[in-house]
Amino acid sequence: MTSPHTLRIALAQLNPTVGDVAGNLDKARKARDEAARQQADLVVFSELFLAGYPPEDLVRKPAFLDACEDAIVQLATATGDGGPAVIIGAPVREGDNVYNAAVVMDAGEVVARTFKADLPNYDVFDEKRVFDPGPLPGPISLRGVRFGIPVCEDIWSPDVIECLAETGAELLIVPNGSPYNRGKVEQRLNITVARVVESGLPLVYVNQICGQDELVFDGGSFVLNADRKLAAQMPQFTEAVAVTEWRRNDDGWACVSGPQHQLAETDEADYSACMLGLKDYVNKNRFPGVVLGLSGGIDSALVAAMAVDAIGPERVHAIMLPYRYTSGESLADAKAIADLLGLRYDVLPIASAVEGLEESLQPLFANLPRDTTEENLQSRTRGTILMSVSNKFGPMLVTTGNKSEMSVGYATLYGDMNGGFNPIKDLYKTEVFRLSALRNRWKPEGAQGPDGAVMPDGVITKPPSAELREDQTDQDSLPPYEILDAILERLVEREMRVRDIVADGYDEEVVRKVERLLYIAEYKRRQSAPGVKVTRKNFGRDRRYPITNGFRDR
Repeated sequence: MTSPHTLRIALAQLNPTVGDVAGNLDKARKARDEAARQQADLVVFSELFLAGYPPEDLVRKPAFLDACEDAIVQLATATGDGGPAVIIGAPVREGDNVYNAAVVMDAGEVVARTFKADLPNYDVFDEKRVFDPGPLPGPISLRGVRFGIPVCEDIWSPDVIECLAETGAELLIVPNGSPYNRGKVEQRLNITVARVVESGLPLVYVNQICGQDELVFDGGSFVLNADRKLAAQMPQFTEAVAVTEWRRNDDGWACVSGPQHQLAETDEADYSACMLGLKDYVNKNRFPGVVLGLSGGIDSALVAAMAVDAIGPERVHAIMLPYRYTSGESLADAKAIADLLGLRYDVLPIASAVEGLEESLQPLFANLPRDTTEENLQSRTRGTILMSVSNKFGPMLVTTGNKSEMSVGYATLYGDMNGGFNPIKDLYKTEVFRLSALRNRWKPEGAQGPDGAVMPDGVITKPPSAELREDQTDQDSLPPYEILDAILERLVEREMRVRDIVADGYDEEVVRKVERLLYIAEYKRRQSAPGVKVTRKNFGRDRRYPITNGFRDR
């Protein structure tokens, strides 16, 4: 077939659901129909789109692979209508091997299947556990164009692209399942620019957008021309099908027209990621809504705002659970937050339950001084009441602990740690302050919450307190959050030596105390709710430390 001189490629940046093969197939059909209306020649989907990404051990189930293969056949058959050709991700079984594949379809049949060669097995990725690596791929001929189709990780080192370029690829199409974390946009751009420079080929980068358990995929699909210029940029955190126009000249293919969206700044992107992660977790797991404890403090205020933004105020139920140490200021702030957000708000005092538990324990605790045991009864009472509301009416309990608290164990098992999901689990306390102030002056696109402030300024400025005893503040037990978070970021994200953190100007005794708290709280974190990943290293998917651990950095 003679190579054409023009080409219209649609980028389908969509939100699949892991395991919902029929639903993902339906999304693909509709996106192809939209691409056809826009007169596209080809529509490109993200990595493993028909399965949803990451499918993890689902790909070990023969029935799941059967369902994916059936979807491939159905979609390929649909291309017999003369509309756009399709490149779509799916798991493919060949003999005893299972591959992470890009499937090429046109004219009613599967034209080719190309397999991911470089399987990531670091950070949040574990693909070598469930997939077999494919051979170095060659280009695929489709409608007179030789496409190189590296899959996601295949572009993070030069080998696959070098092979494709040397074997005659004219244009690179890259299906991706690339999760969000801070700095990822710049990292992707640096990697793709390097591959474009090495190969001299233009590159189409298609990424999915969704929340999947702890991971959030931000989309942000784009096109780079061979001269390294950004020829098209799709938005983050938003589904879209966008057509890019291409022309062939003496130097090869170039994108001459495509969408140009401005990407979010870091804090805005973090907030949007937390909102999307919560939204998809609630909706894809079919909860009617969420319930949370609203203390009047900043953590629960930010989570309430994210919940309302994600799923709407009519699906969010906030409950204030006061005890004798709950201040009048906290009661007023909680009510003000609820009023600003327009959500359902109830007050359920917990005195009788707490005092009943203390009475039951009195025979064992007689003559012993009061300590954190009695304080934790308050938290556990609140956790039990909130879980009871969740059980009775069906909403998911959202928990509200931040990364600073999760790091050092400043949280109560079976109390304030109760819940099914935590959108701020990977945000340090200083970041919670920053994002709260941000949300008071800005609302993300697509948010269902109100314009303007969502919490009183006093919630952001008052000293944080668990209010489990008289005149308590967090800084009674912890270093100031500016210091604590800086030390934690060095210990967790950067894995720095204690001596190097001290050399950065932090007190050695404080650093060693924080390190000790970080290690001994591992057992709590293993029992905590999943939460959105926004940093380079979150607890659970990234940082996997043993609970029984005798190591200390001496």
